[in-house]
Amino acid sequence: MENQIYYLNQNLTLILVSTVSLIFAFIGILYSKKYQNLSNYLTAGRSVGLTSLTTSLTASALGAWILFGPASAATWGGIGSVIGYALGTAFPMIVFIYLGTKIRNIFPKGNTLTEFIHKKFGKNIFRLILILTIFYMFIFLCAEVTAVSMLIKYISGTPLWITATLVIFTTLIYTLYGGLRASIFTDNFQFYIILILLFISAYYLFSLNLNDISFEKIKNNSNHLLSVKYIPNYTAGLTFFIAVSATNLFHQGNWQRIFAAKNNAVLKKSLLLSFFIIIPIVFFMGISGIIAVTIDNKINPDLAFFSILLRDKVEFLSMLIIILAVSLTVSTVDTLINAISSIIVVDGKKIYNKSKKKNFLIISKFFIIILSIISLIVASKGYSILYLFLLADLLCCAAVFTIFYGFYQKNLKEEKSIISIFVGLLFGLLLFPSLDFSKSILTGILLPFDLFPQIITSNLLFWSFFLATVSPVIVIMTYDSFKRR
Repeated sequence: MENQIYYLNQNLTLILVSTVSLIFAFIGILYSKKYQNLSNYLTAGRSVGLTSLTTSLTASALGAWILFGPASAATWGGIGSVIGYALGTAFPMIVFIYLGTKIRNIFPKGNTLTEFIHKKFGKNIFRLILILTIFYMFIFLCAEVTAVSMLIKYISGTPLWITATLVIFTTLIYTLYGGLRASIFTDNFQFYIILILLFISAYYLFSLNLNDISFEKIKNNSNHLLSVKYIPNYTAGLTFFIAVSATNLFHQGNWQRIFAAKNNAVLKKSLLLSFFIIIPIVFFMGISGIIAVTIDNKINPDLAFFSILLRDKVEFLSMLIIILAVSLTVSTVDTLINAISSIIVVDGKKIYNKSKKKNFLIISKFFIIILSIISLIVASKGYSILYLFLLADLLCCAAVFTIFYGFYQKNLKEEKSIISIFVGLLFGLLLFPSLDFSKSILTGILLPFDLFPQIITSNLLFWSFFLATVSPVIVIMTYDSFKRR
């Protein structure tokens, strides 16, 4: 992060970040003043139409991570990781068309996925998934705030904690006041800002680097990233597809919007439109990583997109990127804040059933403020964004089959479900790579690294996610097989 491409005046940067954040806060508060009730806070009155739902689903899905993750993954995972990232981000929208409408029909007054899990599986699985979901969204929150803070530091040298404080504080103001209604309304503005600024970024990225971008240059300098013989093209693609798909299925922000749709027809159309909007955006961001590493193979992978867009040190582009990044971050952070808050409000009484329902809204807000302070501390450390996401993704992968398979099975016992999830977590964590991706708990710590074949040691992340996802399937199918015998 020390090697900055362009140093934008810190005062100007802070004014820009504060202005954009406060505008969203002002819009959110002003709009949600007339919608001050629990139904609007949790599900926007179950009255959201096609345009608003589409823009909200898309804006919430496209956080600041898209400026870092896909491009970073492409520098080592090639075209496969780009395709995997794009499809993994968009694919849950297709799944929700079937799963979302099914749960809406069964549970028309539902507010959270965990609420449905409690009804279907019982209290133990409910508590496990509740913890997993909150932890995943907390990690997501940390990663988003870290991402925007690192970017602002990269452009202007602003300390990480200052940006993190500004973004978190202003988003808390309107989200805790207006709930989902405020989040969806501000998403409408954020969606169009993001779309316009991404188009401008794409134009400048190609026009400023026209002489350095060609298929021949990519073929000569980074041919392995496009080669069908390059194994990471497949392993990385599958890894990101599995990881991103699984986590988005547990994202309460998505489920809030599913329950908030005016009707099933609106929901289906919105999800389909979101699917087709998300794919090209994430794909473009990933391709920028391949272009960046072709031009300069010594770039910082996390900064691949910015290294080519800002290489000529254009002040206008630096400002544009800051506005884009803040818009992306706020659209995702308000979704996460409201999603976690809604879980506490709706599901808190199932854990503390002696408490009065009216207290949980206040409790949830205090809980969110505490989590936000912790995320601020984490963001100030500048940990790897991609690594934070991958850790949260792994936890969801271990639970995804058991939970959603269980929706279609009447006799899936709670004990068997818990065992299958823990087996998935165990195998996944044993092979989950260290921060430098050189070893894992099993390979290099518990057992000598040389004991394992190269196909495993060079693809630890893939095997980690593969085993976390597949192990629960094997456990459940084996159990059913023995039971039939």
